[in-house]
Amino acid sequence: MAFGPRGASSSLLVGLLTVTLVGALAPATAYAAPHVPGRSAPDRSGLDRSAPDPSRSGRQSGTTTTGERWSVDLAVVGGDDVNVRFGAGRLRLADPRPTRHNRPAALGASVAEGVLLAPAYTLAGPANRVHAALTAEAPTGTAVGVQVRGWQPTGWTEWREAGTAPATFDRPVSRVQARVLLTTRDAKAAASVRAVQLTADTAAVQKPAPTAVRSYRVFATREGEVGGVTANGRTIQPRDHFVALPSRRGLSPLDTGDYTVRVCTTSGSRCEYAPVWDVGPWNTRDDYWNPAAVRENWKDLPQGRPEAQAAYQYGYNGGKDQFGRTVLNPAGIDLADGTFWDGLLLTDNAWVDVTYLWTGSGPRGVIGSGPLNVRTGPGTSYPTRGLAATHANVPIQCYVKGQTVAGTYRTTNRWNRLAGGQYVSHAYVSTVYGGTVSPC
Repeated sequence: MAFGPRGASSSLLVGLLTVTLVGALAPATAYAAPHVPGRSAPDRSGLDRSAPDPSRSGRQSGTTTTGERWSVDLAVVGGDDVNVRFGAGRLRLADPRPTRHNRPAALGASVAEGVLLAPAYTLAGPANRVHAALTAEAPTGTAVGVQVRGWQPTGWTEWREAGTAPATFDRPVSRVQARVLLTTRDAKAAASVRAVQLTADTAAVQKPAPTAVRSYRVFATREGEVGGVTANGRTIQPRDHFVALPSRRGLSPLDTGDYTVRVCTTSGSRCEYAPVWDVGPWNTRDDYWNPAAVRENWKDLPQGRPEAQAAYQYGYNGGKDQFGRTVLNPAGIDLADGTFWDGLLLTDNAWVDVTYLWTGSGPRGVIGSGPLNVRTGPGTSYPTRGLAATHANVPIQCYVKGQTVAGTYRTTNRWNRLAGGQYVSHAYVSTVYGGTVSPC
């Protein structure tokens, strides 16, 4: 198990506060999108499975000469939200007492937190910048914040903070989703949010250079914590299948795999595709897979090196994590028990090769029923080389015809080829988005 407290925001907000946020966005896509959790409208087109209901997303706010403006409905608290309630015109923590049920399980910190996940909002037209105004009360010992992400043809961007600096995406998006975060270290201190307003407009942006999907070797620890609650609100089950990373930028909403990793043993003999459902280990603001220009903290470290690894191996930051605690292992990822024991067949913490799949592009298949065996060929007689967890978004290179399988979604002889010449049956894939899959 890894350690590290759930961090408060880098700056505490005192009294009544207004923050302006800027971020970037892009045009609508005809590809099927994975389900946006919670309050999305039904799939009417058969293509876009995450189109929000405008009547609930604030579209009535309309478009102004300064951009398209809408408000987050703080009163709509649903099953994909975590430890928040709305009353007397304010969003608050439902339970401000720090326990293992209201903070990220991977961290074990004495802090309570809550998250409201707003419905995705479909823009009237392309935009590449988002402004956010947050009105909140945050006494000393508490923090509030807003993060946003945008939908692109290849999937969701990473989450970006709605702080004093712009939250900028590298390409335009067609939809925007926001989440509101409240944290406290003092059960008697009550942070609250009164309003969150977003505005999307257009600004000149530099066209990004194409990049390959990012993959790094990092140290993995077993999370355990069965019965605890993850940062996205899941109660951890025995032999569960997910991972934790030390940044919210790649945190998937509940019951989605919008941010999925492929984690493999260093020999490559076993791999698992698993969604990112928790925050940790050690740090909460260390998106080490990003380049220095984007990385939230510790920009002087080499890309791909977690702060905890640098602290443990080289004494970086005095050997401390972001909370001032001595780092006791170099972990850059936590693995749930099922991923650890069944997916990778590990018996102890170990170095692993991790691919952060949302940093790439191309068609993705959503595993609707798992954990699904990943095999060396297109049939159940071929050896298994790992697992694909339920909700994992797996990149599909092409497909072949093989053994006919009657699965959860269809009966088919189609097998999708993944990286490394590995295959999963299409009978258990709920949807495909991000492009057209061709025969091999």
